[in-house]
Amino acid sequence: MEIITGVIILKHNKVLMVKESKKECYGKLAFPAGHLEGGEMIIEAAKRELKEETGYSADLIKVFPIITFSGKRPMIMIHFLGQNEKLVQKCETDEILGLEWVDISDFHNLDSSQFRNYEVFELIINSLLNNQIYDLDLLKSLES
Repeated sequence: MEIITGVIILKHNKVLMVKESKKECYGKLAFPAGHLEGGEMIIEAAKRELKEETGYSADLIKVFPIITFSGKRPMIMIHFLGQNEKLVQKCETDEILGLEWVDISDFHNLDSSQFRNYEVFELIINSLLNNQIYDLDLLKSLES
């Protein structure tokens, strides 16, 4: 089973998203996220993916409900809320076309086809709006 980690940066009611360049999802929006690498801790993987895909670093302060997918490509997705983001390097990956700040104030009226996976976007935004995000201690206890 794959483990995917990602970071949600919320600023002025907008979330930071990446525009994908991969063939199967070219031009689609997604949260900065990626695979856990061998021996890597979940929190460190999320920070690495944020930096690789956006050039930003951030403090991870909360964890969102875990998302699971079964089927031909089973995976677990763990997203974190980040704050105090700082641009620390130029984004130098060919996997990302660019960055976009997406306003969440009226997210139900967004065109779902512009997202790599609108279901994930919707789950994360609903968690944000309903304050269903949890202390990092919840996840840290699993990593010990």
